[in-house]
Amino acid sequence: MKFKEKVVWITGASSGIGEALAYAFSQEGAFVAISARNQEALEKVRNACAYPDKVMIAPLDVADFDLVPDVAAKIIERFGYLNILVNNAGISQRSLIRDTDFSVDQKVMNVNFMGTVAVTKAVLPTMLHQRFGQIVVISSVMGKIGTPLRSAYAASKHALHGFFECLRAEVADEGINVCIICPGYVNTNVTINALTGDGSPNRVKAPSTANGLSPAQFAHKALKAIAAEKGEALIGGKELLTIYMQRFFPRLLRWIIRRVNVT
Repeated sequence: MKFKEKVVWITGASSGIGEALAYAFSQEGAFVAISARNQEALEKVRNACAYPDKVMIAPLDVADFDLVPDVAAKIIERFGYLNILVNNAGISQRSLIRDTDFSVDQKVMNVNFMGTVAVTKAVLPTMLHQRFGQIVVISSVMGKIGTPLRSAYAASKHALHGFFECLRAEVADEGINVCIICPGYVNTNVTINALTGDGSPNRVKAPSTANGLSPAQFAHKALKAIAAEKGEALIGGKELLTIYMQRFFPRLLRWIIRRVNVT
């Protein structure tokens, strides 16, 4: 790997994929800034890292857009530069469109899409000035397809692809790489914390999630994709086949999705 002494900022780093990425980057000898809403959880993550003294805690709710520039500035001031931004903060959803309050759609979009845009725009001037940097976006298989019960979540992930494909083209000659990573099933609390129609948590771990990759397995594969500066990486199991079906057999995939259990 090539992350020793690199500065990496990870959002949504208090648990799950973000936590595993923090451990993986720290193990590689990187300077790591970790952000999430829960400072106590961030402190536990820092203490569990290979090199806690090289980890900076930067509490942040990415949906509190006004606070984002100050947090970004503090991270850059602490380390002097930024090599890699990992946009990982996000929240999922489990409810039919007809049963979902509009406030839930807004919250999912604010966290998953607008929050990611806000964080990216906060560091983009620095990367442009440096003329180097990498912006990593943790999307989802749902950024490529759509299924019942995930309307706002899928919309937010589709939006990420549109925005960051544009950004990739705009900064290609500025020394900045954009990498979109699409996880399949990873064994985290994503379905437990997913919002239901009234905004309350789902509180149920889906069997598909429980049987997915471990966060550590995902992080290992993600770091390989980031090191290779891939434009896009698909990480998961057989569920990734749906992406290829969407591309080559869209009518068949739509028929299947209407008939399978996607909870």
